[in-house]
Amino acid sequence: MNNLEAELEICLFEKQGRNIALTKYGQIFLQYVDNILNELENSKKKMKELASSSEGHVDIAYISPLAQVYIPTTVRSFLNLKENNNVTFSFKQGFTDEMIEGLKHDKYDVIFSSFVENEPDLTFVPIINQELFVIVPPNHPLSRFDNLDLKQIAPYPLVAYDKNSGLGKLSEQLLEKVLISPQRVCEAADEYAICALVEANFGVAIVADAPALKDAKVKKININNPSYSRKIYFVYKKNRYFPPAIHKFISYLKENSLIKD
Repeated sequence: MNNLEAELEICLFEKQGRNIALTKYGQIFLQYVDNILNELENSKKKMKELASSSEGHVDIAYISPLAQVYIPTTVRSFLNLKENNNVTFSFKQGFTDEMIEGLKHDKYDVIFSSFVENEPDLTFVPIINQELFVIVPPNHPLSRFDNLDLKQIAPYPLVAYDKNSGLGKLSEQLLEKVLISPQRVCEAADEYAICALVEANFGVAIVADAPALKDAKVKKININNPSYSRKIYFVYKKNRYFPPAIHKFISYLKENSLIKD
């Protein structure tokens, strides 16, 4: 007690007859000690939950084309297994580059993204083949085509993906490949926003096949040249310790999320 008082430079205890009692400052200090002990106990319980084979938590992030169907369906199927009923998830939608950084800094446990070169500490597992299409308003001059050469969109305003997204960079590469540079009138983050802008006659767009196209009032046109599809991957860190819940989710993805043609 004397050592503690000397370290804090304040009197915590006082004699009351034959007994020792807390001073006013000792009572204040005790409140903090109680809080620390409670937090320590809560932390121990949380660590036991995370290490449990039947509980635990998984932080995932994903690109926008997977938000409507793939992610909810996959996670729901995983949780429907009896041994996974008590696992919890956090969900975040984002762009590939920022998700890769989040994964490397342990902000996320698993991400779903495009492939990124020169990431030797990450494992990329392909899960989906995704085609690209041109979409145009129903009354557009190109709407009479079912297939086209990408060069044919050159005269028309372009609604583009956000330039920082994986699909934004990919679309730019395809345009450079056919040596055209349409006027970009606006950018959007996902297929729902792009479809809405195309419906409103802002321009044409190159988009990944996604649920947003199903009900959109646009004409979807195959790209004959250059024909292209991209793979989407689930990604996790190599040589990282994974609690049981995360390990089980990764194993589930490997067993059930095969490439879909």
